[in-house]
Amino acid sequence: MAQQNSFDIVSEVNLQEVDNAVNQAQKEIIQRYDFKGIHTSIELDQKEKKIILITGNEFHLKSVVDILQSKLIKRSVPIKALRYGTIEQASGNSVRQTVTLQIGIAKDDAKIITKLVKDSKLKVQTQIMDDQVRVSGKNKDDLQAVMGLIRNYEFSFALQFVNYR
Repeated sequence: MAQQNSFDIVSEVNLQEVDNAVNQAQKEIIQRYDFKGIHTSIELDQKEKKIILITGNEFHLKSVVDILQSKLIKRSVPIKALRYGTIEQASGNSVRQTVTLQIGIAKDDAKIITKLVKDSKLKVQTQIMDDQVRVSGKNKDDLQAVMGLIRNYEFSFALQFVNYR
């Protein structure tokens, strides 16, 4: 029997790196002159996988988002994994925004990936497993072609390839 090769398509975020980026962004905000006298905070809720941004006004909120994104990029956290909530009024003339970390591939998105692979007519099988997609086949070149196909397709969420064997 020929050996079956496979890899998994996942959407993961390293929460430790997110925590480090949040701490670095908080330190930079404390240092910056344009945030003097304005209560600004960035809090990471690891259980809920959310980042809560609170600051004085929408202008400063955009600056906080830019600082946070730059710190996340430096720590190799994909920006596509962030889902921004609506900007809402908080107490004391401040604004709040909740940023949710998307971890795992939703069923609808997994079906899109599966359909994309099947439409490519490569001799591989796809299987949706909880929040990831497994691609398996006999030929490693076909698996590499699937990886290239998925990298070239523009998804609205972050993807990684793991467990290649």
